[in-house]
Amino acid sequence: MYIEEKQLREFIKDSGLVSRGDLLLAEKEADAGKESVGSVLVRKGKVNEDDLRKVQAYLLGIPFVNLKQQKIDFETLSLIPEPIARNHNIIPFKKNGDSLEVAMLDTDDLAAIDFIKKKTNLKILPRLTDMASVKSALLQYQKSLKAEFGDLIKEEADVLKQVPETGAERLTNPADLKKLAEDVPTVRIVDTLLKHAVLQKASDIHIETQEKELIVRYRIDGILHDAMLLPKHVAGSIVARIKVLSSLKLDEKRLPQDGRFKIEISGDKVSLRVSILPTYFGEKVVIRLLREGASGFTLEALGFHGESLERVHDALKLSTGMLLTTGPTGSGKTTTLYTMIDLLNTPDVNISTVEDPIEYQMPRVNQTQVKPEIGLSFANGLRALVRQDPDIIMVGEIRDNETASLAINASLTGHQVLSTLHTNSAAGAVPRLIDMKVEPFLIVSTVNVIIAQRLVRKLCDTREKYFLHKAGLEALGKSVDLGRVLKTLKAEKIIPESAAWEKISFFKPRPAEDAPDGYSDRIGIHEVLKVTPTIRDLIIRGGTSADIETQAKKEGMLTMLEDGIFKCVQGLTTIEEVMRVVSE
Repeated sequence: MYIEEKQLREFIKDSGLVSRGDLLLAEKEADAGKESVGSVLVRKGKVNEDDLRKVQAYLLGIPFVNLKQQKIDFETLSLIPEPIARNHNIIPFKKNGDSLEVAMLDTDDLAAIDFIKKKTNLKILPRLTDMASVKSALLQYQKSLKAEFGDLIKEEADVLKQVPETGAERLTNPADLKKLAEDVPTVRIVDTLLKHAVLQKASDIHIETQEKELIVRYRIDGILHDAMLLPKHVAGSIVARIKVLSSLKLDEKRLPQDGRFKIEISGDKVSLRVSILPTYFGEKVVIRLLREGASGFTLEALGFHGESLERVHDALKLSTGMLLTTGPTGSGKTTTLYTMIDLLNTPDVNISTVEDPIEYQMPRVNQTQVKPEIGLSFANGLRALVRQDPDIIMVGEIRDNETASLAINASLTGHQVLSTLHTNSAAGAVPRLIDMKVEPFLIVSTVNVIIAQRLVRKLCDTREKYFLHKAGLEALGKSVDLGRVLKTLKAEKIIPESAAWEKISFFKPRPAEDAPDGYSDRIGIHEVLKVTPTIRDLIIRGGTSADIETQAKKEGMLTMLEDGIFKCVQGLTTIEEVMRVVSE
């Protein structure tokens, strides 16, 4: 969309969208690089793309539409297929006679407009919108697809010929089982379940055989939800189909099996990790969904802020030593490590990893998959990596004393080592390493920073504000040091200097159309322990994890619980959600 540069600059100047100083600097840079001042302001983070679009819409005389709270009729929405809408960021939202109003991020996308005009035989009226509106409308596509998926799966389950009771389980000939797995209804059911899970942004699929039915559950934002109930007779076919996709033994039903395969849905490449376990009523399948190429995260987007963020960045600037992330399974440790690797991934360093499994594939990073069945353990993989001239090493997990010893030695010999441990707190990593026979003097010589984390569900925009009364504040004060949280909130300018807890708002969930429980997505709560000289002395003297945590708090560390309350005040989550996650 062409707008005279002079007109754009004058409008931005008069609108007060940015300060005069920022505008003058952007104009100089735009003139030097022969580009638009709008592009420069967006690149420098002075305005966001949506604000710039609103300015452009005003100057061009094109209506700007907000679809965030608008329910679009599915008949209108389905005029443009979901993949086209997603790829071109174009949403049909209103049909009047022979004309169709479409919301777009770029009204100059003439190819998309022409395609839709030919497909619908309607006059296309382009309107500008923002990214939040596009995302909201795309969710409406998914919700409508959800209903279709449920109907499709039930139809296909009815089509499948009902085998005699436990007949599918009794089949032992691989050829018969393969034929069962390749029945068209079976293929459609499994494909639909997988596509449904990807669109729902599920992290895991649980397929559980019960006495009289087959239960399918999805883990979304860390919580398991029932997705579908299917008749028991489809269980054998579905498990066989998943075994075929994962290259597992079809006739092995007594021992656990692990496999993996890949799919591509709506342009998203997804790696699926499969675990099959024999149970009393049949085999249970759990599939972990891992979206490939998931780089582009930032530490800020993961939930790091303030002094914690600075401590992590300072540790990443060091060329030697260890940086550890801790927490239970599913707490986002690996995502944090990958984000750090993404920040460190420059052409002048050699990064090597040893992982189990490789969850995301990263360009220019040499990733090795652990294979214990052939002797390639974390320890053996790490031993080989050190001979590959690495600058930065990532070890998926330190599980035993051999891996711990090798990781410590690697960090002592000029490498930066990133890894994970299973402990409940940052301070708990020290006794865990000592339990693995690592000497305290080696810990203080190598470990720079320890991060502990959990994932909490994020509130939707429909959240409701409320204030805690005196009794509520007293009850909360028994679990968390509210004085320390208040001090941090003021230091990071989240609240005014004069604010008191009685006047600080919290938030609670309110159901939204695309989020029945009022939550969508997750964010991390963290504690970042820097191994300072005083904490080194404590470790050498044999201090407990409680002693170490007390000293770290004196030196400015926010605990996970305190960081959770900090994010509650920001409106990102709720007190109940933080308490649920930290107490698990």
